Amino acid sequence: MSLTSPFTVSRERVVSAGAKQLPPVIRPISLALAALGLAIFVFGVATGNDRAWHAFHVNWLFFTTISSAAVMFVAVQRITTARWSRGIIRFSEGFVAFLPLALVGLIVMIVFGKSHVYPWWTQLPSLQHEKQVYLAHRFFALRSILVFAALVALQLWYVWTSVRLDVGVSPEGGAKWAAGLRARMRAGFGEERRELHSTHSLQGKLAVFMTILFAFGWVVLAWDQSMTLDPHFYSTMYGWQVFMGGWLVSLMVLSVLLRAFNKYLHAGDLITHAHYHDVGKLCFAFTAFWGYLTFAQFLVIWYGNLSEETHFFTLRLTHAWKNWTVATAMLTFVVPFFGLLGVKAKMWAPSMFFFAACSFVGLWIARYVEVYPSVYGVMGNAPFSFWEAGIFLGFLGAWGFCYSSFMDAFPKFRVVLLTSPYRDEVQVPVDPRTMEPLPAHE
Repeated sequence: MSLTSPFTVSRERVVSAGAKQLPPVIRPISLALAALGLAIFVFGVATGNDRAWHAFHVNWLFFTTISSAAVMFVAVQRITTARWSRGIIRFSEGFVAFLPLALVGLIVMIVFGKSHVYPWWTQLPSLQHEKQVYLAHRFFALRSILVFAALVALQLWYVWTSVRLDVGVSPEGGAKWAAGLRARMRAGFGEERRELHSTHSLQGKLAVFMTILFAFGWVVLAWDQSMTLDPHFYSTMYGWQVFMGGWLVSLMVLSVLLRAFNKYLHAGDLITHAHYHDVGKLCFAFTAFWGYLTFAQFLVIWYGNLSEETHFFTLRLTHAWKNWTVATAMLTFVVPFFGLLGVKAKMWAPSMFFFAACSFVGLWIARYVEVYPSVYGVMGNAPFSFWEAGIFLGFLGAWGFCYSSFMDAFPKFRVVLLTSPYRDEVQVPVDPRTMEPLPAHE
């Protein structure tokens, strides 16, 4: 693809396009949905209905894996020093705004909902000594909270450095609530070339640490918050399958956001058809990868035929859960995989919206199938009603409010990496103190 068109625009054009505020109706609607979901959850908790906690758990897993994976995708662009994504990567950085709220949600589940969310909390079944140690209450709580808190702090730090670089070269503007944050970003902001290289150098370190912590952290969180709901089951591939589902849907959501922002901001010179195609190819690739991980996990367990493993899938492929499990495979893998084989499906907005919606709904059902069968066991009818739907809408509203607030508070484009005359110097690492190229071994 051509690298010229999105990187030859003027700084004034990029700043003005990124300064346009989102439609004012978005945040009130988001707040209304969040309030509705919160009211349903509080009512369920107050009346002792555990369905409220289980629905909260499902939606926490769903929205949090997507948001965390989107920021990890941003860090991967730095590790690879990618240039193709400079015009669009801020739309993924905005996902970070939901993570502090997700941390609060995790603490609420562990501190106040532990006996409702985790079936084994009040009476741990007969398990091997190692599992009993792993599920010890204090160790479990501290492990989950500290691992996720460390990951959230690192991802916030990374996005802060990215946004600071663009705020430092842009005129004051944006949501009033973030004026203090923007002022802190500008404090001590130096010469553009030096700031570019020092930020690039710092982000290189942060991105590598984030990769390690993301993989380790989400394996631990997937085990703690999902797999241990059935304490007899274990799978070494489980964590990967969980967080790569979030990675896939974060890309699908990005593909939709790109088209929405392009239309609203009239930014066809910044968000190009090449971006649509590239993100579409990533959506197809990670649809295939998610399908590979999921089937590989199932195949090994089916072939091994060990009762402590097979009961997990036997439950999900029988009785009330069978259709839900089949829907997960169809919506998250089969339909998008075959639908996105061609170029046109990746470029045409209606088809991309359709396949993104399939993945979005499919992954939500996957989270539902991870949690509910382990909690409710064999049932004639799967529980799904206003508890699940209402709390989903609450999470959707909270996510939308966080995301729109972030996008209105900061530049919507990577101003420096799109317009700076020094932007391509970062392809060759330098010492930010001396501005001299680093030796190859460093």
